[in-house]
Amino acid sequence: MARLPYPKRNSRYPRRRAPRYRPRRGRGGRGGGARTANSGLSARYILMLVLMALIAGMLALDFARQASPPPSAQTANTQTPQSFTAPAQPALFTLCGSGRRVNCVVDGDTFWMAGKKIRILDIDTPELHPARCAEEERLGEAAKSRLHDLLNSGAVTLERAGRDRDRYGRLLRRVHVNGQPVGAVLIGEGLARPYAGGRRGWCG
Repeated sequence: MARLPYPKRNSRYPRRRAPRYRPRRGRGGRGGGARTANSGLSARYILMLVLMALIAGMLALDFARQASPPPSAQTANTQTPQSFTAPAQPALFTLCGSGRRVNCVVDGDTFWMAGKKIRILDIDTPELHPARCAEEERLGEAAKSRLHDLLNSGAVTLERAGRDRDRYGRLLRRVHVNGQPVGAVLIGEGLARPYAGGRRGWCG
């Protein structure tokens, strides 16, 4: 039996070639160029955000340090007793008028010092605004004049004891001139009396 000739491979059954790998082209160039560029931009953006966060944190920390008092001041504030003595401040006092009030006397128990209104603690003097009778007005003017003389006779010292202010916003202080209590002097001269609460007249 005769053998048939073997057919040629390339005549009827062409050899198939393996497909080539061709990278996809993006908008930014061949292959992964666009992805690389985008990833580079993302990394720079993240780095910029981190730097901005660090700068903001440093600014906030610096602001907090400036706003808060130093530890020594905080310790001093927590250890300050109820009684506080202001430094002696010699000043020239006048009688208060309608102008700006800095260092002046209002009446027998109220005066202005360094632009702050002071009410002398623990005493009551005759009222002048208004006085209830002629006798109260006379005693009130005498107490006002005497307080004016005392404040101008030496260094004035203010001492805090108890409440800081009264309901009118005046600073409540014990007042000394050259170490001498002003309230005790006015009481001893009959121009004031110990404060017992409320308002009492001086008309007899």
